[in-house]
Amino acid sequence: MDPVRTPFSLLAERWQPSAAMVRRAAFAALVMSVVIVVTGGAVRLTASGLGCTTWPRCTGESLTPTPEMGFHGVVEFTNRMLTYVLSAAVGWAILAARCHRRPSAEGSATPWRRSLTKLGWAQFWLVMSNAVIGGITVLTGLNPYTVAVHLISAMALVWVALLMWERAKEGDGPAQPSVARPIVQLSYVLVTVVGLLVAAGSLVTGAGHHPGTPRDNKIVPRIPIDYDRLAQAHADLAFASVGLAVAVIFVFAAVKAPPGARARAKELLAVLLLQGVLGFVQYFTDVPELLVGLHMLGAALTWIAVLRVPLALRVRTDGAPTAFRPADERQPAAA
Repeated sequence: MDPVRTPFSLLAERWQPSAAMVRRAAFAALVMSVVIVVTGGAVRLTASGLGCTTWPRCTGESLTPTPEMGFHGVVEFTNRMLTYVLSAAVGWAILAARCHRRPSAEGSATPWRRSLTKLGWAQFWLVMSNAVIGGITVLTGLNPYTVAVHLISAMALVWVALLMWERAKEGDGPAQPSVARPIVQLSYVLVTVVGLLVAAGSLVTGAGHHPGTPRDNKIVPRIPIDYDRLAQAHADLAFASVGLAVAVIFVFAAVKAPPGARARAKELLAVLLLQGVLGFVQYFTDVPELLVGLHMLGAALTWIAVLRVPLALRVRTDGAPTAFRPADERQPAAA
């Protein structure tokens, strides 16, 4: 029992969700973090970025959009309301992690999983900070740099949500690498390059064709860098990401990395190739809104795919840590 009784500890005495429910709650938070990325993009692509003219209210006099604001006001306000759905999903994940008890070998219950709860609270504070950044974006008239920060912050939320979901499937012991350290470092390089790819995409957005308001609106500033040059830099990073992903697949095969890691590397390559094809098609078709929206969904899925690679190169159990052994010294897996 906790030394200090709190509403959370009182709830935990009466409700002990299963491990499966904790995983479902963490997955729901992850899904909603991707949804908020896509709907945020929809706000910009429908030119509804200033559908609500201020923040936190929709207008100076009203919390909700007025009939005069029309379609754009509804789109922007709906995206704001989805933040509450996201918050509910994160809240469910926090409560499930806080109240879950992992059974021990002696038949008793282990203390609540503090690491999972901390990741849940990290998501909560990221949601709150991103809401504030979104408000600043509106108050600054869709400044492209704050728009980029808004997207990067949303991707940080996706990162933490993924970590919680993956941790919900692991034990609470210390993480032990399942491959040699240089292989783990290679996976970190892969994450860094793909992260730069996503960040470059946000800059392309800031200089591109969809400022978030009707095209005849000249008030919204754009990043003062040639759009074609930014797009080329973005494409160069895409080529580098694909090449590195191919190299990782061959390296993982050579060192006999865990099957899960090899599968995730192949999944990443598939997502990168699909995302690359989509990016080239949208560039040469004058970036239609639907393709840009799909590209944003692809960016979130690419980010998830690359983050899952290093997470598959470790083992975390509830027992004592075990030393890493090379693949050729391990016992063969049972058929």
